[in-house]
Amino acid sequence: MLARILFLVAMLLPCALHAKEAPAEKTGFASRLTIYLAKGAPDACGPGCDRWIAIEGEIDGDASQRIRRFLAGVKDTQRPIYLHSPGGNVEQSYVIGRLLRSRKAVARVGRTIATACAAGTQVDAACLKTKAAGGEVEAELTTYHAMCSSACGYLFLGATSREVAPDAALAVHNSRLVLVFHGHPAPQAVAEYRQRRIANAERDRAAFIAAMGISRELDNLIRTVKFENLHMLTRAELYRFGIDTRAFAEGMWRLEKATPPFISKIAVMKKESGSSFRTMEWRMFCDTRNRVPLMFAGEIDEASVGKSTIMMTADADKDHEAGGFPVRATKYEMWSGSIDPDMVKAIMASHSLHVRRTTPMPDEKVNVTKFDIDLTGLASMRTQLAAACSSVAAKPKGPWPASPGPAIPLPNVTAPPPSAVPSP
Repeated sequence: MLARILFLVAMLLPCALHAKEAPAEKTGFASRLTIYLAKGAPDACGPGCDRWIAIEGEIDGDASQRIRRFLAGVKDTQRPIYLHSPGGNVEQSYVIGRLLRSRKAVARVGRTIATACAAGTQVDAACLKTKAAGGEVEAELTTYHAMCSSACGYLFLGATSREVAPDAALAVHNSRLVLVFHGHPAPQAVAEYRQRRIANAERDRAAFIAAMGISRELDNLIRTVKFENLHMLTRAELYRFGIDTRAFAEGMWRLEKATPPFISKIAVMKKESGSSFRTMEWRMFCDTRNRVPLMFAGEIDEASVGKSTIMMTADADKDHEAGGFPVRATKYEMWSGSIDPDMVKAIMASHSLHVRRTTPMPDEKVNVTKFDIDLTGLASMRTQLAAACSSVAAKPKGPWPASPGPAIPLPNVTAPPPSAVPSP
């Protein structure tokens, strides 16, 4: 009888506030999900990788059909897929997520910046036409402030290999049920229908998350986050829920055009005891007096006592070493020093920077942690840094640049970029 009374359209739209308050383009996203092939510089998407698939924009009602047709023509199933989306239609995201699972896709959160659109917004009509023209689009790739929010998260979960860089964000919240009625149904009938649809939606979400091999803790968390809010999954949650199970993760080297400019990299590493992660950052500044200022910053291990040491060597020349005793400031420790031209050359010729951190622990024990930082992309960023440094009119008064606070905490541990969050 209810079917005769009601004629309605009901959809789960986690990003309905975006649609109602402003066009998606005004928040940096196209109002329609876009997929295209991108080609960048050597190693743009990792060692030996210069081609990827970009999926970006709002997940609309026909998105899965376009994604299916597109992927059917891409034979390389291991070409990584980079996602940058505010979410959209949940049901479509389930379909796309299952499609990615069937392809055993590799998915990462990242922003693709088409070279031809560099002067624009990346979502203006001319740029979208370029991306939809077919063929490979010349582009750059960055994980910095990239985001996969709301329904995009379900799409992301479909991949069998998932990576969220430390400077990117995966955000979740509960869905909003939007009902559009024709006629004047009784309030009780509407309430009953709404209740059934919400219950069905919650069962579908729980079933999808379980089918993707993700902990039910994620579903429990989503139920607690109001639609008007977004919860950025912490690194510990990403690990615990089974979304990104890497004990060590890095962002890309990137140029920060500050005064003075610098290049930086963020990394996170799981602590040996417990489930928490430690966030670290490296910065390289403009050449000063034939030396290059280098800075390391990291969260302090609360269990440590006394001063720790940080030492770094490049794999091309292990005789050159930089480091020392970091200075503690609130919850961080920071080391600032400089490296000579020979060590700079060694770093530029290396694949990895070997890091050794020695930390005094209680009972006169010493904890020695060793890990490698990927140097892919650093040489290109250093070239850009040199150009940025030469264009800076005001030079630092002393041999050392001002050392602003580290870029940590990061977007996925606190709050998303303001333009990416729906207003309450």
